[in-house]
Amino acid sequence: MFPALREAFVITSSPDLPDPLTLLLIEDDTADAFLVEELLADAERPPKITWARTLAEGRDRLTDDVQCVLVDLSLPDATGLEALQQVLAMAPDTAVLVLTGLADAHVGIEAVAAGAEDFLVKQDVDGRLLSRAIRYAIERKRADVAMRELVEERIVGQENARLERGLLPVPLLEAASLHHQTRYLPGRVRGLLAGDFWDTVQTADGSVHVLIGDVCGHGPDEAALGTALRIGWRTLVLAGHTGADVLATLDALLRNERKSPEIFTTLCTATIDPGLSRARLHVVGHPSPLVIRDGSVDVVTEMPSGPPLGIFDDVEWAPIDLELGDDWSLLLYTDGLIEAAVGAEHDLLGTEGLADLVREQGGVDLDRIIAEVGDALSDDVAAVLVSRKPESP
Repeated sequence: MFPALREAFVITSSPDLPDPLTLLLIEDDTADAFLVEELLADAERPPKITWARTLAEGRDRLTDDVQCVLVDLSLPDATGLEALQQVLAMAPDTAVLVLTGLADAHVGIEAVAAGAEDFLVKQDVDGRLLSRAIRYAIERKRADVAMRELVEERIVGQENARLERGLLPVPLLEAASLHHQTRYLPGRVRGLLAGDFWDTVQTADGSVHVLIGDVCGHGPDEAALGTALRIGWRTLVLAGHTGADVLATLDALLRNERKSPEIFTTLCTATIDPGLSRARLHVVGHPSPLVIRDGSVDVVTEMPSGPPLGIFDDVEWAPIDLELGDDWSLLLYTDGLIEAAVGAEHDLLGTEGLADLVREQGGVDLDRIIAEVGDALSDDVAAVLVSRKPESP
């Protein structure tokens, strides 16, 4: 039984907790349950108390709005730590406070170790102590739940990062005379993948195949679709397919994998012949690459090969044949790079602006280019630079 000490006290709680608090009291002794209600009734803001006489009844009366469960360890259908463990199992995110007549310090230690927020002996409890214990139990449980969710979120984030990192391409390139450089800047916060994608593959005949693309949108769905398209492209190229056949298959893949019919994809492919002196490109609704030959910077074409993937049916994409020579660089990029707002007027950089920047810098240095427009970037950016320099005599 509780002592008859009953003084006014206040149950205070965090501002984001409901007022009044809702408590579930699991207690088979009618007198003890009545005294708990009497002690808490003296609070300035008395809590709402739901009383259950058995563990089974408590399970039925446990609702989402209960902030704290007060449980006796001597119940008709469960006793000791078994009763506590069952309460913890049915209310894993709710504060649990043991309120018992067992004045056993060892039991108290075991109860807290098992997961109870606190252990109170009925003979030692007054209104103020009970109020404080309930308040502290609720705040400790909220802190525990928040910490657990933070750890779970961090673990999931680390797993997602490893997954995304594993989906980034590793170029298959053996040509020692080629220099290959890439930069990939996803606009998605804390993301490693974006709707932009790229890849480079050298096939057994010595041809070098380069891909860069951009799925419209910026979320994880677009990143997943871009990865599917990249892997599909690599598989087709390694199987010996090139040109319009690859584009038609990627178009079909896009239509089957996209979340809505409004999603489309621009891309550019380049197949450099085994002699590394000529290339065949397809510019599929994508910004035109830059080609630097013997120090001269040019835009590959003003006319694309055709529209983006996923818009029109039965499209034929025209190839663009390009003479490269012995000393050349080919820069493929996504529109995030040329849509940077630069200058006092915040004009878009554009393809010609990018070409001017390359001329000013005396060649293509992706780090210098990105540093030049870095503060103005507002979208995902992917860039692939493939270069060949003549062999020294």
